[in-house]
Amino acid sequence: MALYCAISNEVPEVPVVSPCSGAVFERRIIEKYIIENGVDPISGKELRIEDLIEIKTPAIVKPKPPSATSIPATLKSMQDEWDALMLHTFTQRQQLQTARQELSHALYQHDAACRVIARLTKEVTAAREALATLKPQAGIVAPQPAHAVESGAGAGGAVPVGMSAEVVSRLQERATALTQERKRRGRTVPEGLVGPDQIRSFLTLASHPGLHSASVPGILALDINPSDHSRLLTGGNDRNATVFNKDTEQVVAILKGHTKKVTRVIYHPDEDTVITASPDHTIRVWNVPTSQTTVLLRSHDGPVTGLSLHPTGDYVLSTSTDQHWAFSDIRTGALLTKVSDASGVSLTTAQFHPDGLIFGTGTENSQVKIWDLKEQSNVANFPGHMGPVTSISFSENGYYLATAAEDACVKLWDLRKLKNFKTIQLEEGYAIKELCFDQSGTYLAIAGTDVRVYLCRQWQELKVFNEHTASATGVRFGKNAQYLASTSMDRTLKLYGIDLE
Repeated sequence: MALYCAISNEVPEVPVVSPCSGAVFERRIIEKYIIENGVDPISGKELRIEDLIEIKTPAIVKPKPPSATSIPATLKSMQDEWDALMLHTFTQRQQLQTARQELSHALYQHDAACRVIARLTKEVTAAREALATLKPQAGIVAPQPAHAVESGAGAGGAVPVGMSAEVVSRLQERATALTQERKRRGRTVPEGLVGPDQIRSFLTLASHPGLHSASVPGILALDINPSDHSRLLTGGNDRNATVFNKDTEQVVAILKGHTKKVTRVIYHPDEDTVITASPDHTIRVWNVPTSQTTVLLRSHDGPVTGLSLHPTGDYVLSTSTDQHWAFSDIRTGALLTKVSDASGVSLTTAQFHPDGLIFGTGTENSQVKIWDLKEQSNVANFPGHMGPVTSISFSENGYYLATAAEDACVKLWDLRKLKNFKTIQLEEGYAIKELCFDQSGTYLAIAGTDVRVYLCRQWQELKVFNEHTASATGVRFGKNAQYLASTSMDRTLKLYGIDLE
């Protein structure tokens, strides 16, 4: 059986055995290794040249030392180089194995560290969300008992009492006053109105994720107090409505009472009162300081889909999937009138004209209808959309109506000529949830896949906000368009404006 050197894998001329590892080596190679390293190359234990055990083999007759210029001398030189190469190769193999072990250990430590970091990041995120939820609620006033007036004994139990001559007279007087006031305002640009270039420079100023429950995420409706633009009202999937002060970043009130999600909200312009609607078939009027329902309207037999407050501040218009629109008194809870849509389809949204004598409704079959409130009759129809109408908004100038549907387009209508004069076609698949004009009628905002602001008359796109991580559901302008607010299914209320810092 041939012996092989553990370093060179060649048959050794002078074989020796290491007592540390029991491996066979060529004497000259192992001696060089011991001189350089002082250890056994296999076991790594300390080894001296004297410890090597020579193996007895038949003697090999060696030739006399040749001269340096002879072929044998050249071969000897090549042999020495080969031995050095084998030693270097062996050392490299050992270092490679050590490096592999160290790399494997480092990768294991890195993987463990990543898992720890991911867990800690998750815990920090959860803690921040909890803090965001708890922080604003410090300003909530404890609810006080209040007596609610119900308009009917059960769902749809209210009976229309009719619009008296007194009610009609109030509507007409208010409309006349508003028309004159609007004509006077229309001659000049409102003082302090933000310009188009400033709109383009809007940035995200704040994002509030703690207004509604995280377990049932999604904010579905938004409104701003017309007399105090620091107060915002939101309706959520969690069946609650929330009044929030953006300046103090405090929740003022959480309004609990609906048995299903809150889909429509209105902040009363003159009182600390809000109105909410829900698919639970009810409309609730709330007193904000007490967080209690003061009037419960049961005007419909189906989910309430649209809500609009009359300019008098005393009456509310509502629509429903029960194919009716209703006009109710929010003071007494009386249902004044309830009218069926002749087309026999569900109504999807509603909005009063700024004068309050006409209003618009959207339908499930793509129709936009204009109604005369006093006559309770349909006076105009605006066809053209290709999907259910999702939102309508009258401009403050009283001449324009903007409508949106599930066909990814916004249509502008001239109420004087009763025709469509502009269509804004958005990208295919763009889901428009809501649109609104600012209080001056200068800008139009759209909420859906993102949030967009257009300059009216030119209908030029000024700004697109993509900060929400889910579909935007509501959008409103602050006073003089100094800020813009939007809500989303991602559970956040975002505020945009000019960064003054």
